[in-house]
Amino acid sequence: GLSLQKRLAASVLKAGANRVWMDPNETSEISMANSRQNIRKLIKDGFVIRKPVVVHSRSRVLRRLEAKRKGRHTGLGKRRGTKNARMPFKVLWMRRARVLRRLLRKYREAKKIDHHLYHDLYMRAKGNQFKNKRVLMEAIHKLKSEKAREKALTEQAEARKNKAKLKLERKSNRKLEQEQNAQTETADAAASS
Repeated sequence: GLSLQKRLAASVLKAGANRVWMDPNETSEISMANSRQNIRKLIKDGFVIRKPVVVHSRSRVLRRLEAKRKGRHTGLGKRRGTKNARMPFKVLWMRRARVLRRLLRKYREAKKIDHHLYHDLYMRAKGNQFKNKRVLMEAIHKLKSEKAREKALTEQAEARKNKAKLKLERKSNRKLEQEQNAQTETADAAASS
């Protein structure tokens, strides 16, 4: 056999023994080679060749992955792990928390909400009150409109209070003037008599 030559050739070619090809027509010549030097010469002459690496195609894998992206091959029968193992709840929570917190930060920096409202909403988001961004935005709009309405009402009440105060002051001033006038009239009448 040519096991010695194959081993030496593999060493010289820096490949495994399976990748060494020896010309079947030159077996007598190859069997004479008993050193690396001789093997090198055979390689140079083309009697011993290093075969190319066998192709390990990924085309089928890629095709299947593409189908999986469309949602094929993911039915109940294909699932081995639990729901949590396949898509951890924690990861979902982290994603949602980051989305909500990013939105709150953006709104605070844009002065759409003050730091009190920010903190309130931040803690609510932490307490799992908003299931997504849309719900949070709706909550923000609702709270802002409520705040604006309260502010308008307090301003109206304040204005009404001020108006009443002014009216009272005017009334008391008028009364004082009338009293003073009456006093001066009585004084004048007394002086003339």
